[in-house]
This record gives sequence, C-alpha cells and structure tokens, in this order.
Amino acid sequence: MKKFSLLLLIAVLFAGCGMRGDRGHVIGVQDRPSDFYADPPGMVYVPMGSFTMGPSDQDIAYAQNATSRTVSVPAFYMDETEITNNQYRQFVYWVRDSIARNMLYLDGGIEDYVQMDLEDAYGVPYDPPFLDWDAGIDFADLDDEELIILMEGGLFHMDEGERFFRRREIDVDRLEYRYFTIDLREAARYTPQQRREEGIVRQDFVTEHTTHVYPDTLVWIRDFTYSYNEPMTKMYFWHPTYDHYPVVGVNWDQARAFNVWRTQYLNSHLAGQGQPFAMDFELPSETQWEYAARGGLDLSPYPWGGPYMRTKEGCFLANFKPLRGDYTATGAMYTTIAGYYPPNDYGLYDMAGNVSEWTRNTYDESFYYFGPDMNPDFQHEFDPATDHISMSRKVIRGGSWKDIGYFLQVSTRAYEYQDTAKSYIGFRSVQTYPGASREMMEQRNPSNVW
Repeated sequence: MKKFSLLLLIAVLFAGCGMRGDRGHVIGVQDRPSDFYADPPGMVYVPMGSFTMGPSDQDIAYAQNATSRTVSVPAFYMDETEITNNQYRQFVYWVRDSIARNMLYLDGGIEDYVQMDLEDAYGVPYDPPFLDWDAGIDFADLDDEELIILMEGGLFHMDEGERFFRRREIDVDRLEYRYFTIDLREAARYTPQQRREEGIVRQDFVTEHTTHVYPDTLVWIRDFTYSYNEPMTKMYFWHPTYDHYPVVGVNWDQARAFNVWRTQYLNSHLAGQGQPFAMDFELPSETQWEYAARGGLDLSPYPWGGPYMRTKEGCFLANFKPLRGDYTATGAMYTTIAGYYPPNDYGLYDMAGNVSEWTRNTYDESFYYFGPDMNPDFQHEFDPATDHISMSRKVIRGGSWKDIGYFLQVSTRAYEYQDTAKSYIGFRSVQTYPGASREMMEQRNPSNVW
C-alpha cells in the first residue's frame, strides 16, 4: 500500500511539473474558441459614441417629457430595416411546425419528425426528444393518419363555425410560443452570500412566458373605424406582394418573443458548429434607437439631417402624412416596401416614417431626469396583478405612415400599451457588439465575413 501511494505521489509530481505545457506560469485557459465575430446578415454596425439625446429645438407639442443631455452608448448592431412580413413569417412557420411535430410524436407516436437517437452527457435519451428539422413536413400532402392527429389536436379548424369556404386552415389561435426570461436586475439585488443563506437559486429569477405569435390582421379595420381597409386585413401579411413590407399588428410581447426565438435559432446553429453563442437579439432601448436614428449627425431633427423633409428635387424623404393630409404625396397610401427611401449615414432605412417602432423601454415622462448618462435603459416587467396599467406603457419611436412630421423627429417620444397591436407599429432588432469596437476586432481578424 505504501509503495502504491509513493508511485501515485511521483505521478502527481511529474504531472504537475512537466506535462502541463505552461511550465507553472499563468497563460490563460488554452484551446478556447475563436473570438472572431462576423457582422450578422441584414444588420448594420453602429459604433460606440456619445451624443446629445433629446430635443434640439423647441418642444412644439409642449410634451415636456424629454430634456437634452449628453449620453454614451456602446457599439451594437441594428437591423437595416424594420422586420418584414416574410421575416416574421419564418417565426410563425417555425412555431407552427414545432407544434405539429410535437403533436405527431406525443399524440400519435410518429417518430419520423423527432431525433430518437440523441442522448445527454450521461447517456440518457432526451425525453421528449429533440425535433428533427431535417425531416420536412408538408402540410399540403399529409397522410390520413397525420391529418387526423393534427385535426384532433386542434391545429386545424374542426368546428364548422370557424371554417370559411370549407378550407382546411391552420387555427392561428393555437400558434403559441413558450419561452423563458431571466431577471438579472432582480438577481443583482442579492450578493452570493445572501443567495446561499436564503436558499435562492437561479430558477427564482426565471419567468415563463407564453405568447400568441400570429399578427393581429384586424388592426387595419380596428384602427380606422370608418375607413375601407378590408383588403389590407385580408392580404397584408400573406400576399407575396407584401413580403418585404414591415410587419404590423405585432404587440410588444410578440416582438420580444420574436427576438428570443431569433437568438435561440442562431445559437442552436452555432452550437452545432462548435462555436460560442452569439449576443442576444433584443428590441433597442430608446437611447440606442435615437443614437442610431441620428446617424452620427448630432443636433439634427431628422435621420437625414434637417430641417427639411424633401430633397432639393422636391421628393419626400420618408413615408408619412405630409401637407394637409395628402397621404399619397409620399408615394404610398399606407406602408411601403422596407428600405424604399434613402438611408441615414449609418446605413439604416426608415428610421423615420413607414411604421413606428417598439423599443424595450417602459415609458416614463421623467426618465430623462433620473436615468444615467451611461447607456440609459429603463425596463420593467409588467405584472397585471400588482402594477398600475401605466407601467405597461412601452416607448415607440420614429413616426409612421399615418403621422405628421413632428412624430418623425428623432427626439420625439411616444408610447403604446404593450399588449396592443396597431397597423402602424412594427419593430427591428439590435444586438450588442461583443467588445469595445469592430475596428479593434478587425485588427485581429481582417476577414469579416460569415
């Protein structure tokens, strides 16, 4: 026994002295993934910087909800246009296909659309198994067994009162996305010692959400009672003509759910490639939004500069309600194709007009007075059981096709309740840049491509 212990001690000493490769020095953990980070497709890099946030001219509406002050913002990416109908439809289809695959396996025992051979790190098969996205599912060519399972599960309309022209259609009310968020701000209130003493675990800060994902297409009628907008209700989200128009009828909760899905969708691909996870996609803060909208032109009222809203040839620079209500003067009656008007100096389109845009921030008239000057951000998770309804107000920015020029100014603040959808509100995503600046990263990785 003594001989064995001596041999073990010698082996440990040799392993500690000569086999590590670092020769006893601190050189960092080796074989880490590459820090290379390429520009996400369809997004524009916005460099870090400071700017004067707030009105640069008189408060025309006497809103008194903003004051001018200097704030600093780290670098981030932003979608060059609002999320379009076709981009959001990818999210809707993913939710639809996920529900269908789960129904076929859980209710019908069909294993064609799941990966039965995957196991965790301990060799235990996943239960339920992961979905197999390589196995295509064709809703127009389902066999009888699959069709019955999906109909009995409620994915298709079965009630005759819900059918129209006897079409077999997806019940969009069943398209729900379940996801989770973690409240890091609440977690930060406790020190590690407090968490240990009070038995607090990570799950205490995790909240489960379930959100309907299908846009409310009836907003075109609901928003304008005595206007004939039925064609927009019927076709705007589905007709190929509108594929590259900004999605509307999406409330704040749906916009957040889209960004959670977008993050997980990318990370699942990166994990399969052995790459580190990407930064989260989010709605922009109103500080990020205004900084990006200005395009580096400080103290200018509009994304293109100002103070005029036409080119020297007399063409309008955004889609809004000009003159005395001549909607068609800008070239569009309602929304128009994303990116139709010229971009600002950061390469961002439609930061003024077309559709207003959700931000992630809760609206407070006095936020500019109590918010910090370092990347200001005011978020509140609304609880209908305890919070006043005013705490569900979220900031919207940019003005829309139905707004006058005042709402197109980069400093104008407005709000809408987070559970409401409108025919004139859309959104775009941001992604925080990992590191100080892209310029610093490009010195290490000159090739910046996907």
